[in-house]
Parts: sequence; C-alpha cells; structure tokens
Amino acid sequence: MSADQTRRREALADLFREARECTLCSLCDSRTQVVFGAGNADADLMFVGEAPGAAEDRQGLPFVGRSGSLLTQMLSGVGISREDVFIANTIKCRPPDNRNPKPEEIESCRPWLFEQIRLIEPKVVATLGNFSTKLLSGEATGITKFHGRPIVKRLGSRVVFLMPLFHPAAALRATGTKELLADDIAKLPPLLSGPAPVLHDE
Repeated sequence: MSADQTRRREALADLFREARECTLCSLCDSRTQVVFGAGNADADLMFVGEAPGAAEDRQGLPFVGRSGSLLTQMLSGVGISREDVFIANTIKCRPPDNRNPKPEEIESCRPWLFEQIRLIEPKVVATLGNFSTKLLSGEATGITKFHGRPIVKRLGSRVVFLMPLFHPAAALRATGTKELLADDIAKLPPLLSGPAPVLHDE
C-alpha cells in the first residue's frame, strides 16, 4: 500500500469517527446509528444510494437488505465483486418510517458524501435512484429519462463518470425496471477499464 493510500484510509477512518457523532439535522434524534458507508477505500467504483432503511439502521451498514442482495447479485453477474466497490448513501441516517429524505437533510449530509468521494478517489460514481442522481448531477431530470447514460462531472475536487441507475428497490417491484438496471450495470466494466474522465468545458 502506498503512502497516499495509507493517508487517505486514515483520513476516511477519521471522517467515519466524526460522522458517528453528527447532529447537523434532526435525524440524529431517531437513528440507531450513522450508516457511514462500507467497502473498498480505494475503489474505482462507488455507489451512492438514497438513505438507510431499518436493516441498515440496525447493522450500521448500507444495502444489507433485499435491495443490497440484488445489487450484489447483479454486480457479480458482470464480474464485479461487492468487496471491490464502496457503497454510501445521500444521507447517513434513516428517516423515520422510511420516508423520503428532506432537502435540508440532504444538504446537511452533502459535505460527508463529498469528502468520501474526495478521499476514495473513484473513477465512476453510480447513483442509485432519483435522490442521489439529482444531488450529484445537479439536474432536475428524473432517473427514468436519465438512467444508463454516463456523464463526466466534477464532484468537489474529483472529476468522475457519473452513471445514473435505477434503485434496486424499484427493480424488486417491477421486472421491466430490473431488466433495465441489469442492462445499465453491464455498462460499468467498460467504463471502469476505459480512459479516465475528462471535462472539456473547463
């Protein structure tokens, strides 16, 4: 492991310890624990979902329920191990009754997510569902029209391929969506093995 990798991993561990004590929004009053994210701290591929659910709130890990199982299965189908990616959410605490995140909650959590992206240094950031896609793309376009089309985006100090994907929870509800998600995930390996993302308008 290089000195830079060691430094970034230590900084990510420090960020996790800091995030565990976060009280920036009212979700700190109802959570069991902060769901910071999990996976390879040097991942080329990072997933950003919506918010922790009940199972995630209990275990402190992202995507441990049915949605996570489907995501793991689909990644395996294209030769990507879940241990090789990093998975986080737009917000780090479970909203009561699994309601949608509020704008002020997303805004409060934004610095945590952007610092994770800076420290992990992914090449591809795949957004899962509308909330993460709209936050990281800066566009109001819904996931139905936006999915499967990578764009080059600057996220903080990091230039990445942003790949909008349907949320696995939506894929569990509809066979057609599941097929679209599988097709879009199949586009990730070529993106990872190809040239680095370059912003041409800077």
